Formats: sequence, C-alpha cells, structure tokens
Amino acid sequence: MAPFITSLLLFSAILVHGSSAAFDYGSALRNSILFFEGQRSGKLPPNQRVKWRGDSGLSDGNDVGLNLQGGYYDAGDNVKYGLPMAYTITLLSWGVVEFGSRMRAKNELSNALEAIKWGTDYFIRAHPQPEVLYGEVGDGDSDHSCWQRPEDMTTPRTAYRIDASRPGTDLAAETAAAFASASLAFRQSNPAYSGELLKHAKQLFDFANKYKALYHESIPVASSFYHSSGYNDELLWAAAWLQRATGEKVYLDYLGNQPLGTGGTRSEFSWDDKFAGAQALVAKLVLEGKVGNNGIWEDYKKSVEQFICSCIQKGNSNVRRTAGGLLYWRDFVPIQYVASSMLLTTAYSDYLANAGGSLQCPGGAARPDDLVSFARSQVDYILGANPRQISYMVGYGNRFPQQAHHRAASIVSKAKDPTPVECKEGFNKWFNSQAPNPNVMVGAVVGGPDENDGFADQRSNVHQSEPATTTVGPLVGLLARVALVIPS
Repeated sequence: MAPFITSLLLFSAILVHGSSAAFDYGSALRNSILFFEGQRSGKLPPNQRVKWRGDSGLSDGNDVGLNLQGGYYDAGDNVKYGLPMAYTITLLSWGVVEFGSRMRAKNELSNALEAIKWGTDYFIRAHPQPEVLYGEVGDGDSDHSCWQRPEDMTTPRTAYRIDASRPGTDLAAETAAAFASASLAFRQSNPAYSGELLKHAKQLFDFANKYKALYHESIPVASSFYHSSGYNDELLWAAAWLQRATGEKVYLDYLGNQPLGTGGTRSEFSWDDKFAGAQALVAKLVLEGKVGNNGIWEDYKKSVEQFICSCIQKGNSNVRRTAGGLLYWRDFVPIQYVASSMLLTTAYSDYLANAGGSLQCPGGAARPDDLVSFARSQVDYILGANPRQISYMVGYGNRFPQQAHHRAASIVSKAKDPTPVECKEGFNKWFNSQAPNPNVMVGAVVGGPDENDGFADQRSNVHQSEPATTTVGPLVGLLARVALVIPS
C-alpha cells in the first residue's frame, strides 16, 4: 500500500503546484514533428531522420496513370485517407501560422514546414484537375487483414477519387482548408509555393460548393473508417481559411450569409466536426473589429466561446474529465480530441490577448493566460502528470508505451532484416508478440487512457495504443504555444 500512497501524493503535488518545470516542451515539440517522418509514404528524401523507415507506396497511382506517391499513413495502418490527412495538414498549418515564431525559437520551424509540405505536395498530385481529387489510396478492409510494414505491402493500392459525377463536399472543402492554411504558413518563406497552394484551395472550394454530397458516398471504402457526419462544417472551415489567406470579400460574404447558421455550440472539435474551428477564425475577425459583433457574427463568437468555456470547466455543460484531470470525449483514441480542442483554445487565447479581452463564462471570467494554463495542464497529463505517471508520447520521458499499435514500428526494419514479411506472418511473428516494438516511434502519441485513467500497453488494444496523425497534428502547435521560452 505504501508505494501506491507515495505515488498518489506525488501526483497530488503535481496537480496542486503545477508541473511545468518537470517537462521539456521543446523536446516534446521536436519529437512530435519527427513523428511525421515515421508516417511518410513514398520515396524518402536524403535528409530523412527516421532511419528505420524505407521507401513505400511507390506504385501508388499507377492504376489511374498518375503519380500519387507521398502523403501520410493515417495511423498504425498503411492506408492514405484523404479526409483525416487534410485535417491534419490544416491543424499543422494552423500551429505554424499562430506559433511559428515560437517554433523558430526552438529551431523547429523548418521541420514543421517540411512536415506540412510532405502533405501538400501529395495533395497537389492528388488534385490533377479543378474538379478531380483523389481521396484515398488503399482500403482499410484488405489492409487490416494483413500485418506488414509499409515497405512490404502486398495489399491492393487502389486509388479512389471524387469528381463532378461522384462528388465529396466534405473532402474537397477540407483539402481546400489544408491548402489555404498552408499557403499562409509558407507565405514568407516560399511565396511562389504559397501562391500555388492558394490556387488549389480556391479551385477545391468552388468544387466543394458546386456539387453537394458526402464523400464516403462516392468512396464507399472509406465509410467504415472515416464516416463523415456532414459537410457544412468543412465548407465554413474552408471559407474561413480562404478569407484569412486572401482577404477577399467573396469568402467573408459566404461566412456572413449562412441560411443553415454557424453550427451552434459544439460538443467537440475533431476531424469530423470543424464548426468550432471555423467559429474561432470568424470570432478573430470580430475581436479585430473587421466585422460587427451582432447577428451571425455574434453567433460565431458566442458559440466558440461557449465551447471553450465548457473545455476549461467554466461552462454550463462542461466536458467531462477523468479523475486525473484529462478532458475526455470518447473511448477511441481519446487524446486526439484533447489536442485539437486545446490548440483551438490556445489560439483563441492569443486572439483575446491581442484584443485586450477576456472570456466571460457562466462559471466566471477567464483571462487569456488562464486558457493557456488549462491547456498546459492537458499537455502535462499527456507527457506524464497523470495517475499512471506514464508519458503517452513514445520516446519522451523515462516511461512510455512500448507496444504501440503500429505496423511499421512493431516489425523489425528492412535495414536490419530485408526479408519481406508476408501478410499473415506479420500477425504471428510480430503483432502477437509481447516484446516491445523493435523500432521506437519517437513522437507518436498513442490513443490514451480510459475514462478511469487506466491504460493497457498492449499492441492489440487498438483503442488506447494506436497513434494517429490527427492526434499529433494539433499537438505540434499546442506544444509550441505552451513552451516556456518566449522568442525575442
């Protein structure tokens, strides 16, 4: 009983006195960006730092006569899903747009831009015509029936697209948001590339707005894995990013003339629900006095502020938390919802600070610093300030998950053993092994704990042990914001 009491007292002290000094956010930031190199598909570049990975997916696009190499595998599998990949790139870009100076102070801005570019280069190839977008390569059912490193894939690499006859509003609009936000991220360092990204963003927004349909109706193989609940959020999200990137009145008018409204107060901000993100970007315009604080503009601002109030536990309907303090939305990959909501919260804290404002919540006022402090508490939980005293980021700290549900990490690298791993052989030899993964997937953030702060470090425990780009994408900017070193 004594060790348990000691641990409990230690954890209580962390909660009471704060734990900022215990964590190296700069190291965690470096790790989080490095994770994306481990997720790369395609021909790896000479400066690849994750050496246990090799070239993969080199035939992607051959079936449609295109080069669809590149991009990212979404999680622990070997499929390239367009919707979560685009969302990931949008949030990576948002982090750079808001907190790029902090990344530069940590010498990580160039790496963050490279992570974005690996995604946007792929999207450019996947968007060969204004009204054609390839939204998936491979399919989950066949991929999940095998356990192979991406370098050995024997599963079909079919390319699936949306077009005028088989549209996908949500997919096209989210990819437009990715292009538009990335164009802002590259505006200073690479103006020509920024302009190219903006051209694709405008074309895809027009395509999304012209033909209305859920993307998984046109790409049915995506339905079981990334089933979209709607597309109005993506349209507003894309329009908000295009307005910010261009300043053109057409996008402001689109945001201000919404017969279906602003989405109201949301219960989450995620790859499937971007309303709160769009609301935050529009609320920034309100705070800057670029639009009025009335009518639909007031609705945008009020809705996102109510969402943030609920996150920081000052709302009328607060987001539930574990006993250890982690915000908790869902059992499947719970940390991804924490990371995205806290990126939004920290971005909004700066919008408020720049306007000299504060958040007026039902549970009391919250200053911009209060929002950052709450977000930091969530980051600290992820990095180890939790009842289990485990870092949920692989490669960070002295104790972190050893059996992340990840094909490439769980199989010995081709550099050490070039023998191909067959489809079923991977399950028998590697998936079912109780040994730690032979490759340390630095920066991977696993799904996270259950609602009682419990965690089982088992490869088969997919809900808790699988890392995903949608989790780490927002975490990059969030870590940059909570870092204690302020650039001069």
